[in-house]
Amino acid sequence: MDKTKRTTSKPPQTKKSGKYHRLVIKLGTNLLTGGSGHLDIPTMTSLVDQIARLHGQGLEIVLVSSGSIAAGRDKLGVDSERKDIPFRQILAAVGQGRLMHAYEQLFDRHGIVVAQALLTKRELSHRAGYLNARNTILSLLSLSVVPIINENDVLATDEIKEDKFGDNDNLSAMVANLVDADLLILLSDVHGLYTADPRKDPKAKLIPTVRKIDAEIEGMAGGAGTSRGTGGMATKIEAAKLATRSAIAVVITEGSIPNVITRLAEGESVGTLFLPTATKVESRQRWMISRLASRGKIVIDDGAAAALRKRKGSLLPAGIKDVDREFSRGDMVDIVDQQRNRIACGMSNYSAAEIQIIKGTQSKEIMSLLGYEYGAEVVHRNNLVVL
Repeated sequence: MDKTKRTTSKPPQTKKSGKYHRLVIKLGTNLLTGGSGHLDIPTMTSLVDQIARLHGQGLEIVLVSSGSIAAGRDKLGVDSERKDIPFRQILAAVGQGRLMHAYEQLFDRHGIVVAQALLTKRELSHRAGYLNARNTILSLLSLSVVPIINENDVLATDEIKEDKFGDNDNLSAMVANLVDADLLILLSDVHGLYTADPRKDPKAKLIPTVRKIDAEIEGMAGGAGTSRGTGGMATKIEAAKLATRSAIAVVITEGSIPNVITRLAEGESVGTLFLPTATKVESRQRWMISRLASRGKIVIDDGAAAALRKRKGSLLPAGIKDVDREFSRGDMVDIVDQQRNRIACGMSNYSAAEIQIIKGTQSKEIMSLLGYEYGAEVVHRNNLVVL
């Protein structure tokens, strides 16, 4: 047994370069298999090597990886034409372990720890599920771990269907929104968005930049994906629309281009770039205020109010005076001063009943008071908008 103690995967870091800090990278099935029926290890090695270089520069990277079903089909040696959902769930169950094993071996060469996270849209749509996933992934990133995310195909049914709602393109856009990414990279076997299908029209031209996704852009996207992958250009445009509305830049390009990930991280133009259509503040305010109704209020003292306004930090239990109305962990709440002026809103890590017990105390006392804890913050700064 290896008894070497390793608490994090933090590498010796060099000076950060480029224009992005937090990246979500989606790797498609056709890219990872090289168009074959099995995982293409040389291709995966090249991609991991690029990610490792950026990781060494201090960039935070989340992978959304397809390939589990293809890996399972290769392992079992079964008919590639069978696509019913129960059978594909079996393939995913067999293949997910093989996929993660390949990633773990490749990242181990660089001394980087990886973590598996299997998600479904249903989980991310639920407030508590969203909060748990967000906090876990952000905590992994703070330890320099590379999260590798896939849909939980073994449990999902709607998500595994081959339509635009059940592909990792859209999941990657949700994850990018979840972690406040700067850039979402959708890598597959296509170079980018063209004015027409380049396989059929020799006059088709690559569109290097898209400022707004409108009906004309959607019309250029065409139809579904290939036989092995579920995400065609239409699903990538759908994902880009979601991400750009969340203030995230998106690139669609071919994963086999030499050093494509490192070049994109540096801001080089490769493939098609979709520009954000909102600022970070606009996006978070719309999501926090408009999309989720407030379930209650947290009343804070003057010191905590000043800290939120000036330093935009997290809300700790020490600055809380009272709560108004019942709410649960993960609910949206208004944060008000003692004059009941609304100064912020955010998702609470604790229920109203729990806050009544820990209000006015130090964070280190939460465990002894409750017998458990969900973090030192009642509302973490990443889940909070100061108004």
